[in-house]
Amino acid sequence: MLMQPMLMRLKQRHPDCLIDVLAPPWTVGLLHAIPEVNLAIINPFPHGALNLKARYRLGVELRAAHYDQAIVLPNSLKSVLVPFFANIPLRTGFVGELRYGLLNDARKLDKTVLPLMVERFAYLAEERDGEIPRTLDNPKLSVSAEQRDATLQKLNLTLDQPVAVFCPGAEYGPAKRWPVAYFAETAQRLYDSGYAVWLIGSNKDREVAEKIVALGNRTAHNLCGSTDLADAIALLSCAQLVISNDSGLMHMAAALDRPMLALFGSSSPQFTPPLSDAARVVKLDIKCSPCFKRECPLGHFNCMNQLTPDRVWEKIQKVIPVN
Repeated sequence: MLMQPMLMRLKQRHPDCLIDVLAPPWTVGLLHAIPEVNLAIINPFPHGALNLKARYRLGVELRAAHYDQAIVLPNSLKSVLVPFFANIPLRTGFVGELRYGLLNDARKLDKTVLPLMVERFAYLAEERDGEIPRTLDNPKLSVSAEQRDATLQKLNLTLDQPVAVFCPGAEYGPAKRWPVAYFAETAQRLYDSGYAVWLIGSNKDREVAEKIVALGNRTAHNLCGSTDLADAIALLSCAQLVISNDSGLMHMAAALDRPMLALFGSSSPQFTPPLSDAARVVKLDIKCSPCFKRECPLGHFNCMNQLTPDRVWEKIQKVIPVN
């Protein structure tokens, strides 16, 4: 989602351009929901795998498209190989690991000028030494009634009650995750206030979601691992409230303008905030946060442990009607 304002800028600067995106297979459902994307091309290479011959073959296959420019968002050497092998004449990206020559529009990143990730991506859509607009458009997703209804039917869900969606996962690590017991207590409070609770995430989040259901509201629906990204977007669009850790799903909920509490612990909303006026960041201003670590280096995890359900419930009461 943080890439979409960059795509918007490309469309503003080049209204007739077609934008294809080379990305992992699990992102395809999301890419299909982004109107600026013409074609999603599967990047079949696992994270960290070089697969030089296979990257060369894919690059050769892409030569037939005669692309004018490739914008490379990751900073790795591997990520620029396919555009190089595809003979794309302009290859833009930030200076990274041993990429000179492979990138012929290599730019140095000034983190003080571009503190937000979304700004850094958008800068790559500008001419070299250009400036991004102030302010950037926020990411925007929309879901048709047909897509929403098909997803609800597929998962045997209804909208008989107002819906609260929990996103309890965070791929980066446990230091970004609000405690299971806190999610469980909040799920019970929402149930008592008449809300249905849906938990969404990847298959890796299924066990955590099971614990949340077991400790709190047993009528909550654990949908982790049962949805693809297109399904997740449809479910988020139904929510009167989203409670999410700092994660990809947080950014999708923001792009749908759902009322949301975004819970931050080890990470910083000064770097990757939810880009929506409907989102409220909830965090504690303690000395050791943000540390940007996968696990709490001090062992106490105060940035999340002290962000109690009572504190979060106070915020919820300002967002939605609850008892």
